[in-house]
Amino acid sequence: MAPSARSLPANQTDWDFDMQKILIIGATSAIAEAAARCYAQRGDALYLLARNAERLDALLADLKIRGAASTAGAPFDANDFDQHAMAVERAVSTLGGLDIVLIAHGTLPDQKACEADATLALKEISTNALSVISLLTDIANRFAAQRRGAIAVIGSVAGDRGRQSNYIYGSAKGMLAVFLQGLRNRLSKSGVQVLTIKPGFVDTPMTAAFPKGPLWATPEQVGSAIVQAIDSQRNVLYTPFFWWGIMAIIRAVPESIFKKLSL
Repeated sequence: MAPSARSLPANQTDWDFDMQKILIIGATSAIAEAAARCYAQRGDALYLLARNAERLDALLADLKIRGAASTAGAPFDANDFDQHAMAVERAVSTLGGLDIVLIAHGTLPDQKACEADATLALKEISTNALSVISLLTDIANRFAAQRRGAIAVIGSVAGDRGRQSNYIYGSAKGMLAVFLQGLRNRLSKSGVQVLTIKPGFVDTPMTAAFPKGPLWATPEQVGSAIVQAIDSQRNVLYTPFFWWGIMAIIRAVPESIFKKLSL
């Protein structure tokens, strides 16, 4: 499939700060779609990368109807590291610059399967952490050079402490969280925001088989919170907000007690 694209309006220039130029990677995930709709309604220009070409085309059309200044995108496999720099360069060229990057791709591993197969475990860690780090290295250097911009990455509260039920996923998100801490420290001197997003339970297709309860949020709630956190130059976002308190308690449990819990 050829990339779907629409050019920027003829009267749009780099000096029109009312319109932001936004790259979303993993754009067809439920949370990313919700955030993209918020930006479309504000009239921003969007470039989307996603693995599913059919869903990508449908989303691009939807965002244009919702008011996006321009929409463009291309199919993208996050595990093909060799195409990372080229994909980002194409986005920058199409948008005519770059203000915000939201990285939202990831998988939810089968913990038991990963315990039985190291190859599978490493593949999941590569998708959820190493592929993101590869993309961030290129994006960070671009933003450092232009001395502005915002980078937002969807991690998880699962990265705050290893639990027996999902420590493969949690270890990948924990690695990513530490990487983002260092990147934030580095890029703050260049005026670049780095936002670590830590959702709790979110009702998405990826979690369709899980029983739902009062702690669960919708993609729309999380997507809106992400846009607001970027606007307000936040460093870390727990969403919904109460997950900050929940994870503070979980982190505080002594290891001698924690290892006896079935979590």
